[in-house]
Amino acid sequence: MTILQRVTIMAIGLVICATLTGWPTSGVQGAPTSDKAYFAGGCFWCMEEAFEKVDGVIAVVSGYMGGTVANPTYEQVSAGQTGHAESIEVTYDPSKVTYQKLLDAFWRNIDPVTPNAQFCDHGTQYRAAIFYSTAEEKRLAEDSKRAIEASKRFPQPIVTQLVPASTFYPAEDYHQDYYKKNPLRYKYYKYGCGRSQRLEALWGK
Repeated sequence: MTILQRVTIMAIGLVICATLTGWPTSGVQGAPTSDKAYFAGGCFWCMEEAFEKVDGVIAVVSGYMGGTVANPTYEQVSAGQTGHAESIEVTYDPSKVTYQKLLDAFWRNIDPVTPNAQFCDHGTQYRAAIFYSTAEEKRLAEDSKRAIEASKRFPQPIVTQLVPASTFYPAEDYHQDYYKKNPLRYKYYKYGCGRSQRLEALWGK
């Protein structure tokens, strides 16, 4: 048997295995697709919890975006020394959830009328922001903001920032999935911060 014949047989075998096991036969066509979106809405623990409940979201990472210091630490960001906002990186399946749906989830989980603060957390590091990565994301974000303004739901102006995405720095490991790892401490913080109460007052149940 020649080398060419062996290679041909091996290739056919791989295709058969892929068919039987569900492996993609083409790295481009069969590979699962995903995209990323970036938001800031105060405490990233709370935003992580909110977005992980959205169908079609694959993963949410807490981190920092919008600042001027490379590789910032939580201590630096929380002290307002770097210009970053506590943010989240949302990895999602666009065939299951649209960017528009993510925007809807974002607005319902923030206070859009309070600048440089969210609930009990104050400072620019807790500002609310949509970090768009493409022209289409920018358009959708602007449209969603205009729709809220046009609804006349709030007498105050909408102060949530719409800004280009920059480098996202994942937060320290102990911040990831904090609400799962420390459920009692998290619930105490969230209730004490008045987040749920304020969101209900702003958006209804």
